[in-house]
Amino acid sequence: MQQSINKMVQNIEISGIRKFFNLVADETNVVSLTIGQPDFHTPQHIKNAALNALMQNKTTYTHNAGIIDLRKAISVFNESHYSIRYNPENEIIVTTGASQAIDISFRTILNPNDEVILPGPIYPGYEPLITMAGAKAVHADTTKDNFKLTKENLIQHLTDKTKCVVLPYPSNPTGASFTKDELVELVSVLKNRDIFILADEIYSELVYDHPHVSIASFPEIRDKTIVINGLSKSHAMTGFRIGYVLAPKWLTAHMLKVHQYNVSCASSVSQYAALEALTNGQTDSAVMCEEYRKRRDYVYERLIKMGLNVNKPEGAFYFFPKFPIKNMTSFELGIQLVRKGKVALVPGDSFSKLGEGYMRLSYAYDLNTLKKGLDHIEDFLQSYNFM
Repeated sequence: MQQSINKMVQNIEISGIRKFFNLVADETNVVSLTIGQPDFHTPQHIKNAALNALMQNKTTYTHNAGIIDLRKAISVFNESHYSIRYNPENEIIVTTGASQAIDISFRTILNPNDEVILPGPIYPGYEPLITMAGAKAVHADTTKDNFKLTKENLIQHLTDKTKCVVLPYPSNPTGASFTKDELVELVSVLKNRDIFILADEIYSELVYDHPHVSIASFPEIRDKTIVINGLSKSHAMTGFRIGYVLAPKWLTAHMLKVHQYNVSCASSVSQYAALEALTNGQTDSAVMCEEYRKRRDYVYERLIKMGLNVNKPEGAFYFFPKFPIKNMTSFELGIQLVRKGKVALVPGDSFSKLGEGYMRLSYAYDLNTLKKGLDHIEDFLQSYNFM
């Protein structure tokens, strides 16, 4: 019977991140710098809102697109923060995390044999969804361009089958983001082509060197742009599973059908918590962002002193240093770091083949943990003469 299941599902592999975690799960006394989630607790006023929703019996189905007050709050938040305006009545869908928002987006726009351009190295959650929609992921190598998709690189990968370009920024795993001028270059290529843009902006509130600019703010491409965002990173609400998708009304009308048959609606209690976050917690992320900035600067200085080749992240909470390894894959290096260095990083090849030779380090940890982990990395490099 096993061979009778969906061939696309059969051909999808478990995430390299998960494979690595399973292999090292039994190791002891290891400093982990792997987790891609805030180490802050959800702000108390948001938790109180969730409790109040429970006590008031707000535990039933909501509108498929989400409660209207939350959609209004999302609209106001995005207009005030990023100068993008979406109608809460018909251009916003509240989803079960940003991952589900990406899934319903791909399942709505993709047909078999379509191509989707992914700037790599890239978070591994996109390609399986593209594959299950019957389409093909095309990886554009950004390693020579500070991990950013350039106009020239984009043009090189366009074909008559290109249906969508994914722009995840700030990026997981590299922390790279786009300036307005860099987005202008991409817009100049895409504005006259029938190609969707899926902008995954889940880390938009965690930027350090320049304000986040949503590509949806360019009017000439708004009608072909899908914006993915949510509350997981900005308000330390990963377990609440609230994301959302912003898109023109002609497109959300179709996306809502996929969403409806997929999950009906996002958790009602989580929606009321998200409403509180966006109405009374607009400064919550600023406190976290400032702490991440301090951690980023500390980690960057340490990695540079170790002699590692690394870009300074512009957003999110990841470093993606290149290690001077020979005759060893990133995955194998990850195993050695755990077993001999007693520190865990995520192998770069988990983020496509373009991540080979790199390792992802999360700085969503307190400074004491970061110091200890970096000390272990430094000792490991010196002991094994990689430098």
